[in-house]
Amino acid sequence: MAEEPKQGFIDQFMAFLKSFGIIGLAIAFVIGAAASKLVTALVADLVNPLIGLALPSGDLQSLMSVVTNSVTGAVSEFKYGDFIMNVIEFIVIALLVFIAYKILSKKGYIDDPTKKKE
Repeated sequence: MAEEPKQGFIDQFMAFLKSFGIIGLAIAFVIGAAASKLVTALVADLVNPLIGLALPSGDLQSLMSVVTNSVTGAVSEFKYGDFIMNVIEFIVIALLVFIAYKILSKKGYIDDPTKKKE
C-alpha cells in the first residue's frame, strides 16, 4: 500500500469543498437570493400596481380585514393582500425554476428523472 502524501489543512479543506460540491451550492444560493429579490421587485413594482388598477383600494398589498373583539377591544388585522402577493411570488419563482429545469434537462446538463431510460 502506497501512502498518500500528507496534505495541509487548506488542501484538505479545498478537497472537501470540491468533493461535496459545496462551491456550486454556494454559487446557487447567491444566485437564488438575487433571483428572489428580483421576483419580489417584479411582484411589488409591476404585478401589484397592475392588479391594483382593478381594486378599489388601488393596491393589492393594502387589502386587509380588521376585526375588533367586542369584549376586550383588541384589534386583529388579517392582511390577506400581502399573503396573495407572497403566493404570486412563490408561483413566479416555481415557474422560473421549472423553466430552468426544462432547459437544462433538454440541453443534457441534468438528468430528467421523469423520462424513461432505454
